[in-house]
Amino acid sequence: MKDLSVGKEGKLILHFATPMLLGNIFQQLYNVVDSIIVGHYLGKEALAAVGSSFPIIFALISLLIGVAIGATVVISQYFGAKDINSVKKAIDTLYIFIFIASIVISIIGISSSSSIFRLIKLPENIIPQATLYLNIYLSGVIFHFGFNGTSAILRGLGDSKTPLYFMIISTITNIVFDYLFIVIFNWGIAGAAIATVVAQAGAFSSAILYLNRTHPIINLSWHRLHFNKEIFIRTIRIGFPIGFQMVFISLSMIVMYWLVNPFGTDIIAAYSVVFRIDSFASLPAMNFAAALSTFVGQNLGASKPERVRIGLLATLKMTAIISVSISALSYIFAEQLMQLFTTDLNVIAIGIEYLHIVSPFYIVFTSMFVIGGVMRGAGDTLIPMIITFLALWVVRIPACYYLAQQMGETGIWWGIPLAWLTGVTLSFTYYLTGRWKTKVLVKMPLNTK
Repeated sequence: MKDLSVGKEGKLILHFATPMLLGNIFQQLYNVVDSIIVGHYLGKEALAAVGSSFPIIFALISLLIGVAIGATVVISQYFGAKDINSVKKAIDTLYIFIFIASIVISIIGISSSSSIFRLIKLPENIIPQATLYLNIYLSGVIFHFGFNGTSAILRGLGDSKTPLYFMIISTITNIVFDYLFIVIFNWGIAGAAIATVVAQAGAFSSAILYLNRTHPIINLSWHRLHFNKEIFIRTIRIGFPIGFQMVFISLSMIVMYWLVNPFGTDIIAAYSVVFRIDSFASLPAMNFAAALSTFVGQNLGASKPERVRIGLLATLKMTAIISVSISALSYIFAEQLMQLFTTDLNVIAIGIEYLHIVSPFYIVFTSMFVIGGVMRGAGDTLIPMIITFLALWVVRIPACYYLAQQMGETGIWWGIPLAWLTGVTLSFTYYLTGRWKTKVLVKMPLNTK
C-alpha cells in the first residue's frame, strides 16, 4: 500500500504509473501475440477475424470496467481518508458485482455474437472464425474481470507493482500456449482464444491465492463476502458514467469497423493491425492518467487539493515526452511495425498510410486522457462522459463517414485525430472551471480552493 498524499508529486506519479504501464504492456501482448501468430500462420482472414472481435468484446465489458474504475476512485478516497473499514466493504462489494455481471455478459455475448458481426457488415467468409474466437474468449471472461478487478483494488490502495508480477507470468503463459495450440496442435483460431482464457484464469487464481496469504486488507473468501448497498451506489455513481463513456468508445470502434468493412479484407486486416499499434501507443496515456486519478483521489480524500495541479502538470510533461517519442518511432518505422503482423504487401501499405496520418497526433490523445484523469480521480465522471460522446459521435463518426465518401479509406483515418482535438479542447476547458473539485466523496474543508 502506498500513501500518495505525501512526497514529491511527479516522482510519486512516475513510480506509481511505471508498474501499471509495464503490466498493461504485457496485457496488450495477449492480443498482439494472438495477432502476430494468427497473421503469420493462419492468414489475413483470421487476422481480420481476431481484430474484428476486439471492439465487440470491449463493448460488452465496458460498463463493468467502468464500475471497476469507479471502485478504484472510491477505495483511493477512503484510503486517503484512512477509513479502512469502508475500504474493505468496497472491496467485497466490487467482487460480488463483477462475478455476477461477468456471467450475464458471457451469456449475452455468446448468444448474439454472429448476429453482431453481420450487423457491422463483416464479410461472410470471416464471420465463422470471428464468432468462434469471440465465443471462446467470452466463455472465460469471468477470469478477465476477476484479475482486472483485483488489479483495480490494489491500485486504489496505492499498490501498482503486485498486478505487474502476475501479468508478466500470465503473458509468458499466453505466448507459450499460443504457439503450442496454433502452430503445434493446429487448433486454428480457437487455439488463440483458448490460450488467452487459460492465461487469464492462471493470473486471477494465482493473484487471489497470493493475496489471501499476504495482503492485510484483501482476503477473498466467498462465504465471508458482504454486499454494501450504500458503497455500491457511490461506486456506480462514479463508475457508470465511466462505463458509458467506454460504451461510447467501444460502440464507435464497432461503427469504425462498419465503415471499414465494405472496403474489403485487406483494409480490415490493416485496420486490425494498426488498431493494435494504436493500443500500444495509448498505454502511457491511459496508465499515467490512471495513476493520476489515484493520486488525485488520495490527495482530495486527505484534503490536499493544492497538490492536484502540481501532479497534473508533472504528468503532462512526462507523457508529452513519451508520446512524441512513440509518434516518431511509429512514423519512421511504420513499415517494420506492419511487417511484424503480416507479409501481405497491400495490407502493409495501407497500414503505413494510416500510421503516417494518425501517429503524429498521439500527443493530443495523451493530453486528453491525462486531463480526464483529474476529473475521474475527483469522482466527477459525468462531464468526461459527455465530452467523449461529443468527440466520438458528434465529430469522429460523421467526419469519418463524410471523408470516406470523398477520399476512400484515407478519409476515415483523418477523422480520428479530429475527434482527439475536440476532446482535448473540451476537457481542458472544463478542467479550468474547477467544478470537478466539488464532486469528491470525502469532502474537503470549506476553506480550501
